[in-house]
Amino acid sequence: MVINADSMQVYRDLAVITARPTPDEVARADHRLYGTVDAAENFSVGRWLAAATEELVSARGTGRLPIVIGGTGLYFKALTQGLSDIPSVPPDVRMRIRALGETLTPADLHARLSAVDPVTAAGLRPSDPQRLLRALEVLEATGRPLAHWQREGRSTPILDPADCAAVFLSVDRAWLRQRIDARFDAMMASGALEEVVRLAARNLDPALPAMRAHGVPGLIAHLNGDSTLEEAVARGKKDTKAYAKRQETFFRHQLPGFVSLPPDEARSHLTGLLQP
Repeated sequence: MVINADSMQVYRDLAVITARPTPDEVARADHRLYGTVDAAENFSVGRWLAAATEELVSARGTGRLPIVIGGTGLYFKALTQGLSDIPSVPPDVRMRIRALGETLTPADLHARLSAVDPVTAAGLRPSDPQRLLRALEVLEATGRPLAHWQREGRSTPILDPADCAAVFLSVDRAWLRQRIDARFDAMMASGALEEVVRLAARNLDPALPAMRAHGVPGLIAHLNGDSTLEEAVARGKKDTKAYAKRQETFFRHQLPGFVSLPPDEARSHLTGLLQP
């Protein structure tokens, strides 16, 4: 059983722009948590952890080998290190804070958070409105910074890396950049623009995660007449490359239980671990 750990491939509206597994690939093995969430939803790491836990229990109950695969480091951190026990945010507070995202730029949100919670703000990118709004709503609801709750007790991890074959695929950066360019071009040829046209027609909140998937903001800017298609594609490729660099940093520093290996070595490493 293959369990998705990519925070964008969970969205039903983003099959092409996220290079979700094709029908032929899905037919080769049971795939779970791909395309199961509507783009209008804010699918959190907590919701993913609960869903992934159910799939792991299902796999074990039927004697199948679960393979959790994807590039969202925070998902793997929650799975192997537990999740911060942050109190729920009342709906009225969430609505009030989320409304800020409609009137303030991400840079303004970061400045506002820096003024009231500099520790949390220092760990967040000024270009990430979703996490900035989350930090602001937690502070508003609890009176304590998000960084405080992240330092406090965490839930019991679902998996121990020592009991799993935990691998991060490390590849040559120049090769990876070429692959990112080629993949983005392939997605465009397969209908990525048309997919974004349908997404844009829904008029969803631009702060939603699905609306910030790599390639989506640039293509929407193109549809709005704010850039050429070539500029939108270049932006999508640039954003993906920047994220790939952050991915590697996160896995190396936040997931010490993972072994970093080139693909060929990873194959033999995993084969050796899984042989009876």
